[in-house]
Amino acid sequence: LTASRVLPVITALAGKGHTVSIDTRKPEVMQAACKAGASIINDVSALTFDPCSRQTAAGLDAPVILMHAQGDPKTMQKNPSYDDVALDVFDALEGWLDQSEADGLKRAQLLADPGIGFGKTFGHNLEILNRATLFHGLGVPLVFGASRKAFIGALTGQKVAGLRVNGSVGAAIGLLSQGVHIVRVHDVRETIEAKAVWQSALDPATAPL
Repeated sequence: LTASRVLPVITALAGKGHTVSIDTRKPEVMQAACKAGASIINDVSALTFDPCSRQTAAGLDAPVILMHAQGDPKTMQKNPSYDDVALDVFDALEGWLDQSEADGLKRAQLLADPGIGFGKTFGHNLEILNRATLFHGLGVPLVFGASRKAFIGALTGQKVAGLRVNGSVGAAIGLLSQGVHIVRVHDVRETIEAKAVWQSALDPATAPL
């Protein structure tokens, strides 16, 4: 059922030359989506939900984003707890990266996402954002998705997710300043414009003037 919902969209977008990422924990969906034209797999369970996921992903040879989440998606926001959230998330991701490699995936095909908002309090989210450079120690490209999330609304007072543009752009620039390779955003134009100004201020020689 999940595959049948997304396959027409994937086929249409890939057919127009767009890079498509499939967000799924199910190996059968990974396989069908990649066959339809998806070129990136994003798994919020870091390939742990299904015992066949790693073998399937290894066979597809597509980039795979391993995301950290504490607990089941239905209950993960009920009192999440860590000894040290940044170190605990780092250790979990490192273990999943190593296990994925041991099960046949290439290290070069893996990316890591600390999972902002997935089994984490607002305070946990901010601690991870503050210590984003720590995750470079994993040795793989980093992916962060903070855009429009509830902790941004709590900080800015903006209760409507679609209006959290300014806070989301602020989070994206903060992450890019720490060397994060990919930021997931809803407000693409606004983020690109802010990034252009930020980068030009850092290195005027690169400014398109």
